[in-house]
Amino acid sequence: MTKTELQLRLAEATQTSKKTAGVFLETLSNLAYKEIKKNGEFVVPGFGKLVKQKRKARAGFNPKTQQKIRIPAKTTLKFRVAKVAKDTVLGVKK
Repeated sequence: MTKTELQLRLAEATQTSKKTAGVFLETLSNLAYKEIKKNGEFVVPGFGKLVKQKRKARAGFNPKTQQKIRIPAKTTLKFRVAKVAKDTVLGVKK
């Protein structure tokens, strides 16, 4: 689904304009970015959580030359899907 399609569906579901739905999406994105920078995570209830995670430095190798290299530590973003979303999409295991 593209951003435009998402805006159209949100506008239809909320009986608002496409522009209003676009502003909502932009605001949600900006809030998420600011919250992640500040607290390290952003939660969308029932959908999931964006989490800032630190990776340790590690050893690796160049597959072309087979030479060992050192991969430096870095910070990444991960998305953790909420249990409710998993159960809804995949079905509940018994």
